[in-house]
Amino acid sequence: MTVADIAFYLFAILMIGAGLFTVVSRNPVHSVLWLILTFLSASGLFVLLGAEFVAMLLIIVYVGAVMVLFLFVVMMLDVDFAELKAGMARYLPFALLIGVVILMQLALAYGDWTAAEGAQALRRSVTPDAAEIHNTAAIGQLMYDDYLMLFQLAGLILLVSMIGAIVLTLRHNPNVKRQNVLKQMYRDPAKAMEMKDVEPGQGL
Repeated sequence: MTVADIAFYLFAILMIGAGLFTVVSRNPVHSVLWLILTFLSASGLFVLLGAEFVAMLLIIVYVGAVMVLFLFVVMMLDVDFAELKAGMARYLPFALLIGVVILMQLALAYGDWTAAEGAQALRRSVTPDAAEIHNTAAIGQLMYDDYLMLFQLAGLILLVSMIGAIVLTLRHNPNVKRQNVLKQMYRDPAKAMEMKDVEPGQGL
């Protein structure tokens, strides 16, 4: 067994274990930290595959920006996780039923999985030859030339999911004063103003 094989199994075991702890951790801060370890392990696997550009993107964008932002948001927001867990407990049986159905479908699909004779050749024909072009240039050619429409649709889906997350987490606090432009425009000066006769030496 070579050093690359040992590194592969090490990163793979770390990624699977960290992903599992990300899901089962009760503390959301711990879940974010486990998710950071998952991304770092995936970056190691990308390096072993020769995709250094993707590995650095995963570290810089996800670990360095997104996950740190998630960590600060989880730590700074006053979120009542006990209330959220109480609401999730009502739907736990239904969620378990859906999970069992999905696992059965995956088992059936894996049991009937057969690879076509030319599948390997077709997968190799999508990407350019590694000896002729660098992997970074190959990724750019695939994303921004061959599959530009799919790339734009993926970005649109992420935009919709971001808007949905903002809408779901938007909370209106009645104690916070907000500007009502229409109310300011249509107010009656006779009702908005009141004359006070202030006597000398006395306040309002």
